[in-house]
Amino acid sequence: MNTPLPDPRLRAATLASHVLMAAALLLIMWQGLLPGMLCVGVGFFSTRWFSPRLALLARQPGRQAPRLAATVVALLPLLLLALALPRTRGLLLDAPAQYRELLAFLARTVLELRDHLPPDIGAQLPEGAVEIQRAMAGYLASKAGTLATTGRAWLSGLLFAYVGLLIGALAAARPSVPGLKPLSAQLHLRVERFGETFRQIVVAQFWIALFNTCLTAIFLLVILPLTDNRLPYSMALILLTFVAGLIPIVGNLICNGVLTLVGLSVSPAVATACLAFLIAIHKAEYFINAKVIGHRTQMGVWELLSVMFVMEAVFGPAGLVAAPLFYAYSKKELHASGWV
Repeated sequence: MNTPLPDPRLRAATLASHVLMAAALLLIMWQGLLPGMLCVGVGFFSTRWFSPRLALLARQPGRQAPRLAATVVALLPLLLLALALPRTRGLLLDAPAQYRELLAFLARTVLELRDHLPPDIGAQLPEGAVEIQRAMAGYLASKAGTLATTGRAWLSGLLFAYVGLLIGALAAARPSVPGLKPLSAQLHLRVERFGETFRQIVVAQFWIALFNTCLTAIFLLVILPLTDNRLPYSMALILLTFVAGLIPIVGNLICNGVLTLVGLSVSPAVATACLAFLIAIHKAEYFINAKVIGHRTQMGVWELLSVMFVMEAVFGPAGLVAAPLFYAYSKKELHASGWV
């Protein structure tokens, strides 16, 4: 019995939907809209999560619950911002300037590495290490110079992120439309698979980053002050921990390196404590990454690192964040088509 050939219109719609989806993802990376896209997913899944719970709590009809959930998702960030703004205004509005100062501080710490180490250890450093220190300090100083022009872009990114949150919330509250045309149906399928990948990777990574950030905040703001030690730029380091935590594997290395180097500027003992603490909490993250993200998406570590390397080279730091999501989605589409 011969298998009937698919409808030519369906094949054309499928091809067109793949092309449009790829073009949309490239446009997002090209125009720097990644924070907004991530917040679209956060708004969508947050609304879907709140909707049944609010329906039970408020005893609202089924149609009203998604709208109520979308309202909560839209207003909750504004409420939290209003409550936290007196304490975090400088951190939010002046973040580029603070990180520029942090990078310059790290550059000075690298150049003065021998002065911060115990004399016995400092004497063991080879002479060639000076050139490496200068190269690292030059790299950090160049990144600090780049941040000098990102103030407006940072505020625009916050605005795009909130607009993305609104779009995701409204999309989740929108009732489903039956009887979609071929192209609309295929685009809906593409977005549905992308959303499933987003839920598998970004949502899990978000909770991992939040877990690490809370523990790091306790370590920097509670444990270290109890020992009469304080790290400079503690609030900036906490925010960096969350942002870097959204990047699998590489984010750990960034956090470990920066916090240990800042700790070294205080004393070798503080640097050792920072490194030991970070290794301890990141062991849990490696386990979660391997069991949750790797198992669900069938991605090997070598695949993930390769894609992140390429995406970072093409799109910069945003490519590191987008690489796991985009690669897992591409692999899901290829698997559904029977190619892999």
